[in-house]
Amino acid sequence: MRIAGTSYNDSLVNQLNFLSSQQFQLQTQISTGQRIQKPEDDPAGLATALNLQTQAANAQQYAQNVATLQTTATSAGDALQQLKTISDRAGEIATSADGTASPTQLRAYADEVNQMIQHAVQVANSKDGEHYLFSGTKSDTAPFSSTVDANGNVTAVSYQGNTDVGQREIDENSTITVDVPGANTSGSGPRGLLADDRYGADFFNHLIQLQKDLASGDTAAVAQNDQPALTKDEDNLIYHISNNGIVQSRLDSAAIAAGNRQTSLQQALTKVAGVDVTQAITDLSQQKTTYQAALASSSVLLQLQESVMQYL
Repeated sequence: MRIAGTSYNDSLVNQLNFLSSQQFQLQTQISTGQRIQKPEDDPAGLATALNLQTQAANAQQYAQNVATLQTTATSAGDALQQLKTISDRAGEIATSADGTASPTQLRAYADEVNQMIQHAVQVANSKDGEHYLFSGTKSDTAPFSSTVDANGNVTAVSYQGNTDVGQREIDENSTITVDVPGANTSGSGPRGLLADDRYGADFFNHLIQLQKDLASGDTAAVAQNDQPALTKDEDNLIYHISNNGIVQSRLDSAAIAAGNRQTSLQQALTKVAGVDVTQAITDLSQQKTTYQAALASSSVLLQLQESVMQYL
């Protein structure tokens, strides 16, 4: 049986193309670090890799949510501590404004409380970036506004926010809120920071009344009414400070969990779709050697074929 003269040439070309393709594939794997370049390289592996990539993207989003919430919770915690300092000082003044305090001292206390009210409004209107901390979900609106009389005394402070709070995902099927409404007099929903009828808290109105009683020298009203009212405000602030600490602790744990999850998914993805670079380099070297040997042997055989043809 005669073999067509082109059969060997075709076979040689096919073999060289195959070896060249193998080299190119290994070079691409080494340069990209990825074993799977096309669906046909490993259909099952590709499906697994795509699923892992989706999970990794979700984990990254959760981590970003946690980081954002941590910043907000930290800012809120700082503001709460400042409000607690103001509350502590108001309590000290109410205690000191007894029957032994002179009218001059009471007037000085009244002036100080007025300054404290203005400072408290400023703190309660704190922002995290462009968003107000204590406006509920109306974070583009300053939560509190004050009214001042001709003498510069604050006579009223009103709440401009709402009582809604936003929930953010920090893991699959797990949400958290760091929002705190500055006031809630509705009788239901999230606990208000500075005013909540359910707990007797009404910080600004209580401070305004304290200022008025001090200015008029009514020490009996300070002792009988203002002190107990301020104690309720303090208890309410302590609750929010404690809750903020719990939220920050939970976010810290969520950040660690999200980081571990991202690392685990990346390792799994590398195991499925990544390439063993050392082994790939070794395989590439072997392929190059094989390719060179094929070229050398084919050259000899082609020369022999040419000699036979010339002889015939």
